[in-house]
Amino acid sequence: MTGGFLDGDVFRGLAFRILIFLSLALLPFGLIAVVQTREIARQAEISTELSLIGLTEQASGAERTIIQEGFGAAEALSSIIRLFGDDTEACVSFLRNYKNASDRYSLVGYLPADGMMTCSSDGGIYDFSAYPDFDKAIDAPERAVTLSTTGPVSQQPVLVMTHPFFEGDIFAGFMALSVPLSALRDLPEQPIELRPADLVIFGAGGEVVASERPRLVTEADLPLNRSLKTLIGNKAVVFEDVNTEGEERVYAVVSIVPGVTYAMSIWQREEIIASVHQSGTLSIFLPILMWLASLVVAFWAINRLAIRYIRKLGRQMRIFAFNRSLPRSTMGQGVPREFVEIQRAFIGMADSIIRDEASLEDSLREKNILLKEVHHRVKNNLQLISSIMNMQIRRAKSEDARFVLKRLQERILSLATVHKNLYQSDGLERVDAGALVEEIVGQLLVVGLPAGSSVEIEQSYEAVKLDTDDAAPLTLLVSETVTNAMKYIGVLDAKNPAFLKISLVQTDPETADFTIINSVGSASSAADGTGLGSQLINAFARQLNAQVDVTAKDNVHALTVTFPVPHRIKPIQDY
Repeated sequence: MTGGFLDGDVFRGLAFRILIFLSLALLPFGLIAVVQTREIARQAEISTELSLIGLTEQASGAERTIIQEGFGAAEALSSIIRLFGDDTEACVSFLRNYKNASDRYSLVGYLPADGMMTCSSDGGIYDFSAYPDFDKAIDAPERAVTLSTTGPVSQQPVLVMTHPFFEGDIFAGFMALSVPLSALRDLPEQPIELRPADLVIFGAGGEVVASERPRLVTEADLPLNRSLKTLIGNKAVVFEDVNTEGEERVYAVVSIVPGVTYAMSIWQREEIIASVHQSGTLSIFLPILMWLASLVVAFWAINRLAIRYIRKLGRQMRIFAFNRSLPRSTMGQGVPREFVEIQRAFIGMADSIIRDEASLEDSLREKNILLKEVHHRVKNNLQLISSIMNMQIRRAKSEDARFVLKRLQERILSLATVHKNLYQSDGLERVDAGALVEEIVGQLLVVGLPAGSSVEIEQSYEAVKLDTDDAAPLTLLVSETVTNAMKYIGVLDAKNPAFLKISLVQTDPETADFTIINSVGSASSAADGTGLGSQLINAFARQLNAQVDVTAKDNVHALTVTFPVPHRIKPIQDY
């Protein structure tokens, strides 16, 4: 046995084989796809973002130069302007000479805190105190780049750069420089590898200052879910969003002057995908290819080593469960040892089940024969008692004695009917209550109603499967209710004859109703009774765990017995 184990039992085991194949399948996926693909995807993402940031900085190079040089000039000029003091003429001359020398600005001026500009390259006097944003700028003086669609001096759209300066801790005013937008548009394009669809310059308040395309086109292409004000910061950012028309775009934001003005490039998503096609394709498809390869190898291994044998065993078990047929041959050579052992265990278990079932069937058949014989003899004994009582009825001297004996005889015959149905039925666990009640009612009607009676009889019985323990109290209850109904039945009037309606209906899988309705004549309604029938009905109803409902209206008497019908669930076999 030791030699056989060493010769190959371990290597033929299912666990060993699946371990080898799954290891081969998952090894490249684990080592290459997890490590390399994550690194490639991370590097590709970083490279793409850096590339977009670099391209944005290149595209905004000219605007960056103008704005940064403008603030540098404003800071330098603010220091020089203080030297002129109240000499307005000298101040105007100096600013005019500076404007002509730079040949970039449409206006260079000093705007004091009172809003009256008297020192400017134009030489005029301008009142800015009534402008809507002037008071706000005075309350919080800081550097800003704003767009004036109609310049107060040049009467053309200009880009205004304002730089505050102070005398000690006291705010003295702004140094303002205006650049015509036409000068920005005439700047030569930077030689870059890939140009964005649009380049937007916006201020710290989130307002668009300048763009390469018409204003309406630019505003339609702005991000839908992020405002420009939320993009303010010292760190460059790249993000994806849709524009106001629902089209996918990629946006890159860089600062020109931190806290003052920023540049945002707008890219069509297809351009970005094309530019990073190689790395993107690799990062997307490499894990998919590795996963597919691992899946194919794993499925082939498991199917070859396990699934097909499991299916074969399953078919053999279903065939055995359906017709108790055992497999004629074993699985053959090359099958893993575990499945061979499972099949042997199954065949041994199935053979034991067949022998046990045969023994149980013999025992059950003998028990059924004995029980049927018992029910048969009980029925015969009850009929014998009924015959003896019949002889006693004929010899009874009083009508009351004959009535009492007759009622006892009816109850005994009802029990005899139960036992007759039990030994005549195929199974002894359940009885057809509908057929049982129909037979008992038929016997009572034959005896209780004289020939040629004008009573209209209506009967309806459903096949209600009842436990044998509940059959006796149900039949006795039916016997008492039918006897009471025939006792008090009567004609309503000349147009409406007497009637009797009896029904047994299963209202739901675990509940049934027995109903008896009869007409009550005026004479019969006053008949005397002992009350024994009602007592017996209630007693039998308690044995059935039933509920009795009695109504009497317009000379019509109705009795309904609602009793449970235990729903016996049989085991379900999935063949």
